[in-house]
Formats: sequence, structure tokens, C-alpha cells
Amino acid sequence: PNICTIYDVGTDPPFIAMELLEGETLQQALTRGPMDIPVVADIALALADALEAAHGKGIVHRDIKPANIFLTARGPKILDFGLAKAASGVDEATHVTVTAPGQTLGTAAYMSPEQVGAKPLDTRTDLFSFGVVLYEMATGTRPFRGDSPGAIFDAILNRAPVPPVRLNPDVPTEFERVIDKCLEKDRNLRYQHASDVRTDLQRLKRGTDPGRVTSGAEPDVTAVTRWKMIVPVAAALLALAVAAYFYLHRTSPLTDKDTIVLADFDNKTGDPVFDDTLRQGLSVELQQSPFLNLLPDSEVQRTLTLMGQPKDGRLTPDIAQQICERTASAAILDGSITSLGSQYVLGLRARNCRTGSIVDQQQIQAARREDVLNSLSQIARQFRTRVGESLATVEKHSTPLAEATTPSLEALKAYSTGMKVNFASGSPAAIPFFRRAVEIDPKFAMAYANLGLRYSAVGESVLSVQSTTAAWQLRDRVSDRERFFIDFTYDRQVTGNLEKAYQTLESWLQAYPRGESPSAQGLLGGLATHGTGRFERVIEVTQERIEAEPDAVLAYSNLATASLYLDRFPEAESVLRRAAERKLEQSSFLVLRYTIAVIKGDQDQMDRMLARVKGAAGAEHPMAHAEALALARSGRLTLARQANSRAIDLARQAGEHEVAASYQAALAVWEAVCGNAAEGKRNATAALAVSNARDVEYAAGLALALSGDSSRSQTLADDLEKRFPEDTFAQFTYIPVLRALSALERGKSTDSVALLQTALRYELAVNGLNFNHLYLGGLHSAYVRGEALLAAHRYAEAAAEFQKILDHRGIVGADPIGALAHLQLGRGFVLSGDTIKAKAAYQAFLALWKDADPDVPILRQAKAEYAKLQ
Repeated sequence: PNICTIYDVGTDPPFIAMELLEGETLQQALTRGPMDIPVVADIALALADALEAAHGKGIVHRDIKPANIFLTARGPKILDFGLAKAASGVDEATHVTVTAPGQTLGTAAYMSPEQVGAKPLDTRTDLFSFGVVLYEMATGTRPFRGDSPGAIFDAILNRAPVPPVRLNPDVPTEFERVIDKCLEKDRNLRYQHASDVRTDLQRLKRGTDPGRVTSGAEPDVTAVTRWKMIVPVAAALLALAVAAYFYLHRTSPLTDKDTIVLADFDNKTGDPVFDDTLRQGLSVELQQSPFLNLLPDSEVQRTLTLMGQPKDGRLTPDIAQQICERTASAAILDGSITSLGSQYVLGLRARNCRTGSIVDQQQIQAARREDVLNSLSQIARQFRTRVGESLATVEKHSTPLAEATTPSLEALKAYSTGMKVNFASGSPAAIPFFRRAVEIDPKFAMAYANLGLRYSAVGESVLSVQSTTAAWQLRDRVSDRERFFIDFTYDRQVTGNLEKAYQTLESWLQAYPRGESPSAQGLLGGLATHGTGRFERVIEVTQERIEAEPDAVLAYSNLATASLYLDRFPEAESVLRRAAERKLEQSSFLVLRYTIAVIKGDQDQMDRMLARVKGAAGAEHPMAHAEALALARSGRLTLARQANSRAIDLARQAGEHEVAASYQAALAVWEAVCGNAAEGKRNATAALAVSNARDVEYAAGLALALSGDSSRSQTLADDLEKRFPEDTFAQFTYIPVLRALSALERGKSTDSVALLQTALRYELAVNGLNFNHLYLGGLHSAYVRGEALLAAHRYAEAAAEFQKILDHRGIVGADPIGALAHLQLGRGFVLSGDTIKAKAAYQAFLALWKDADPDVPILRQAKAEYAKLQ
């Protein structure tokens, strides 16, 4: 914006068409004397931006001077790039051409020493000329004067003293330092980049110079020179102190409360490998910051949908502007990449989306394609410090992108596409892209980690373990934030130590309270917190997330499930209604609504949910299994088998073989618990033939034990103990239940009760079976403990266990033991001699099983037992 725009160039006849500018040249303005320092600072910042943009394109102006700077109502414009021609009103006596290799052009009073010496030039020559212009704006006179070009050259080459900038008493000390550094005769000691000048000017503009001279008297030049020679250390310390003061008292362009919308990069190279890749890379870089707050991609995609745009559409600056306004964000950050021969130029610009003002703007050059990611890291780190983050946190949380992700652009391209597809279409669609990323770069830790998380989401725990383990072995190659993520997923999906996973999330949240998905706050609403029974914590973090991000669909899911597990059914339904009102849907919502309807006995709602599921992507096989579970809970096993068979077939067609095995293992459990031992054993064996996943092994072992095959059940318990020594579900639920059933079969009811003491710690938490796809419910340990207590003639204690199941319907869900607990409670009352309570319990069971298949063994037993009570 601070470079004059050229609209067209012609050759016959030669012409240049440029924008019409209204105002005056800086040279004309300087005829009225020195300018006010705030005005100088504003002009200087804009000119530094312009030089940074030009230099980023590899262009050296070679003739920066007041006559080539035009002042308009919207800011200054630099004219005549590369022309070095005299304009109207310029003193022709001082405009000369220095003939040397390359024909260096320039205006004598504004030339750099290397320009005067006819040496090869680079961008630093413009910074010297810029310093001369700053000096002239601040003092009203030029630093290098003479009656002829030769005399001016002599002054430039340091053969004559230069009056100090402080001849103007209003010039702050720090501004003098900036000008002095621009005017360094040795270009290696001069500012090296226009962006560095801009940074110092910006700090100067935000601060107040405590060392400003208030006297109007002109200091003695010789005395000043002598003083500087005598106490250079004191002067250096003073400069450092002033710099520190300005840094500490600066006003940050952004705060830690502001949200940034990250737009797509404008890829002008023609190389598609940069599409999406650089935005993803910049996102990884900026998410290392505990200070910055990026608008989550889930929120970006929701807003795109509201705007009528495709969820995976490009985030152009105009689209990003609309998103910024709709989400009340503070700024838009967009980037660009341009090829310059074999080199590349990366640009980054942050704009205030309310005012349109530039918050920060910079460019960087990459010598080769392979250097682009390193350059992106550099420009990201510069951006963080320039918008308000402390240098200390940048240095602490700043792993280079090639180390945090991958040095391969192709692998990062696949990864970024996977992330984008996951937000738009879900885990199944994203998995191939993450697989491709690790095929290209087998050391890409975060690609493995996300692949593991996606496998876990679709129920493929064995594949999840493989990918997550690979990520964990490479965790030294990532940033601090991503190391939290990998450590968490390793304990969640590999060791199964949910206490450790939960503590990692709390530490992660403390270090990075915000962040793109996956974030600590989002994951605290998930398995680690549910699996350790911290449902109130789930509700707390999910409500906070919904308040900050009203369309975070997973937060609604987690909030609804936590309310379900706490038996707060109206609250769970309210959450699901709120999600529907915001047009937020996912397959789990249908299953949750259906399960709540099953628990409440609301057949109309159950039928509505079954009707809605047809054609719903990803929902058909979970809902078919939920229907099978509900049918089994009411004793209609023939229909339950048919629904479950449909669920298994649909899961297999979707390539989700472990899920299909879990459905079959769940079928084996309810066949066994209802007394169909042969069916229980057959389905358990079939499930194990497909998968040896943790939850499949447990459900199969449970079915085998309930079917009287404790030998095979114990073999599975041994395998679980060996493979999952830290696993919360295995160690505190699965293994104790299988061991207790074996002891009970051997007639050792007291041992059985003792073995189940371990399960009490997490008995009212969820397990893998009722958290993932609601394969089965919870509280199997209470059911087995109740049976063991009955066998031990401890009837009152047994009744309390079965009552526990009836009192926690949300955790039990649609599991058949939710109905069978009534029967077992009735048996306990019979044995204790309480006929009245026994009849009530049997009646409750028979009411739930009023439409049951008449040949179900446990139903025949129940009817016979109830008849004896009449």
C-alpha cells in the first residue's frame, strides 16, 4: 500500500500508466522545516513497510530521497522504483550518475558509501538512504552537505563531521539511535533488513523516551564527540536501558484475549504442494505459542457453512474478513508465496479486521524449495514477537517446523489435507491422507499421532496402538504442545493408563489453555475423564468450551454423554436439542437419543430415531447395534440377532472389522447372560477369530465365563494382564470380573467377592464397551459381585449391588443386565424371605420382558420362580 501502483506499461509508444496521487512530495513538505516527531514516526513506519516489501521481491530502489516519496491523505508512497531519474524541482546540480559496473544511479546527498564507491549494491544501500531521509525529516537539514557532488561524497565517506540528530531537541534518544544505525558507514554494522528498522520504529512509536533533552541550547559538537569517545560503555548501557524501557512499556498490537483468523496462503508459484500446506505449517508454528489464540478450524468451517460457502472452501482474504467479523475475532493473518527464479519469497500480513489497519507485515526469502519450511518458521517467530508475545516464551516454545512436523513438503501436504478432510468429513475420510503422510516420511510423529487418534475414533484399536506407539517413539521430534498430545494419546490408546492420561491433559491445559483441535480442553471431555468417573469435570470443561465456541460439536456430544452417565436425562436431552437448533449433527447424537428413549421406555422416540437413521452417514451400523441391544434388553432375542447381524454386515462393508467383532462379542454376552450358553460360546469364538482387541477379548471372555467355559475365559484374562499391565479398564474392571466369574464357577464365592474389590475404584466410571459405540453397558462388576454375594448367602449386600445397577441406569445404558438386575434383586429377596419385595422385583422384570421370546432360558426360569411366590 505504500508503493505507487503501476497499472500498465506500453512500448509503442513507450508509456507507464500509474495511479493518480493527490498531495505533495516529501521534498516539498520539507521546505517548511523539520516535521513533528510523531508524524516522522508514522511516515517512517510506512516507508519501512514499503522497503521490506520491495526487498522481499529482490528489488533495490537505489534512489530513496524526499523527491521520490509522495505524501497522500492515506499515507506516503515510494515512487520511481529502479528508475533513478530526476523529477521536477530536484536540484539537478546534486543529481549525478556514477558510472561503474552495473551503472549505479543515485542522488549524491542520499547515496550510501558503497554507492559512492561504485561497489556492488544490495538492499542495505536503501536503508542508508532511508536514514538520510529520516535525518532530514527530523532536523530539517541533510547530514551530508557540500557545494559539489565531490564535497558531498567526501562527507559521506566520513571525511567531514556530521552534525548530530540531537540538534533538534525534540528528537528522542531512541530515534537518534535508529537513525545512527541506518547511517552506519560499514554496511555490516548497519540494519540488515527493513523489517528490523520497522520493529525499532514501532517500539519507539509506542513508548516514551525518558532521556529526551528539554533544553533548547545546541550542544557542542566536539564535546559530544569527545564524550562518546571517553565513555562508550556508558553510552552502550544507556542505549540498552532505553531499548529495554521501550520494550517493557510498549503497547502490544494483540493480547492473549484476541482471536486470529488464519487465512489460506496465496500460492503464486504454480506448485500445488504449497496449497493448504503452508497454512497448516503456520498453524503448527503459531499453536506453539501460549500467547496467541487461533480461531479453531471447526469454528471456521461452521462459519463458512452459515455463509453458504463449502466447508472445505479456500479462505481468501475477503472470506477470512467475513469470518473475522462474524466471530468477533481481532485480526486476519494471511500469507503468500512467490517464486523468484529458483528462490521463493514468503510474505505474512496481519490486519485488524475492524479497522483494516496493518498489525504486522513482513517478508522472507528462501534460497531453495527445501528451505521454505525453515523460512516459514523464521517468519512465524518474528510475527509472534512483533504482535506482543515475549521473547522469553518465543524462545521457550519455538521448535522449528521441520522438526515439529516433517522436512518433506509432500508429507506435510498429505498431513494438512488429512486435517482439513477430518474437520469437513470425519475420521474415515481423513485416514488415507495420514497414512500417505507417514509413507512419505516414516519419521513424521504428528502424522502417526493423528492417524492413531482417527483409528481410535472408528473403533480400530489395534491399528490405533500401532500408529500411536510409532508417534510416541518419535515424540522428541515435536513441539512441547504436540508432545503433550502424543503422551496423552499413548496413555489413552496404548498403555490405557487413564489416570496418567488425565493428568497429562490437566498439565497440557495449564500450559496451553487454548489451541486448535485437538486441544487439552476438548480432550478433557473425552475418554480419560469419563473413564476415571470425573463426569462433573467433563461437564465443567465442555460448558466452558461451548461458551467460547458455540458450535464445537464434540463438546455437545461429551456434555450429553456425561449427563447421561449421571442419570440427568432431561439435561442430556436439552444438550442434544441445543445442538440440533444449531444444526450440529453427528451419528453419536442419534444413538444417544435412542439410548435415552430405551432407558425411559419411550417407544415413540425410539421409532423416530430408527426412522431418521436411514441414509445418515456413519450412523447406520451403530444404530442397528443399539436397536439389537434394546431388543435383547427386552428379551426379544430373535429380532436382536437380526438387528445385530445387520450391524455386523454394515461395519464390515465400511471396513471397520474390529467394530464388527465388538458387535459379535456383545451378542455373545447377552446370549450367555440370558442362558443360551451354546450361542454365547459360538459368537465369542467368531469374534475372537476377527480381532484380539482389548474390548473384544474382554466381552468374549465374559460370554465364555457366563457360558461355563471359565478355562478359555481365564486364558483371555491372562492375555489381557500380560498385554495391558497399566490399562485402567483391564486392571480395574475386565480382569477382576473374569477372575471373579472363574472363582464363582469353582464355588469360591468369597474369593470372587474379594477379587472384585479392585473394581470398586472405577465402578461408577465408563469402560471401553459403553464409551465406544455403546457396545454394552457398565457395572458388570456389580452384577457379578451380586451373584457372588448371593452364593455366599449375603443377601442384603447382594440386593444392594443389584440396586446399584437400577440406580445408575445411565452407566448401564441398554445393556440387558439393566433388566436382569430386577430378576436378580427378586431372587435375593426370595432368599432373604422378603416375599413382598420379591414379587415387586419379579413383576418389574416380567413387565420389561412382556414381549420376550418365550423360549429364552432365563425367562422360563423367572416365570417358574415367580409362580412359586403366588
